[in-house]
Amino acid sequence: MTQTTIDTTDREGMGFWVSALIGALVSVVASVVPFSPVLGGGVAGYLYAGSRDDGLRVGAVSGAIAAVPVLLVVGLVFGGLGLITIVENALGAAVFFVGTFLLVTLLVVALSAGLSALGGYLGVYVREEYDGGDSRRREDDDADAEAAV
Repeated sequence: MTQTTIDTTDREGMGFWVSALIGALVSVVASVVPFSPVLGGGVAGYLYAGSRDDGLRVGAVSGAIAAVPVLLVVGLVFGGLGLITIVENALGAAVFFVGTFLLVTLLVVALSAGLSALGGYLGVYVREEYDGGDSRRREDDDADAEAAV
């Protein structure tokens, strides 16, 4: 079993975690806009300036970080509603709220990370196409594609 490592060294772009945090911040600030995780992931992928696979990774991490504020709000709502079940001594309702909370948490993280990963991929694509990107990485990707054929 091989272990995947993430290159966090600084290249012509920003570092992995800095790019992911900036992308998450963009996602949270732009949360009033539909598909804001795509925008935040795109910013993260663009700033990281890695390969398209790196863009997917930094975008997904950015989305997972951006999901934290949403999860805090969801936790407060479900915590408040769940408090009623404790007061009423309703075990079935408490199990329902815990299960629903876990399902909503999974859905929020998956949706945010998935859309941000898409944005990260697109951010790297935009950087390659319009800013010249890193031609060495594109040549490596082209060589990999030719080897696969």
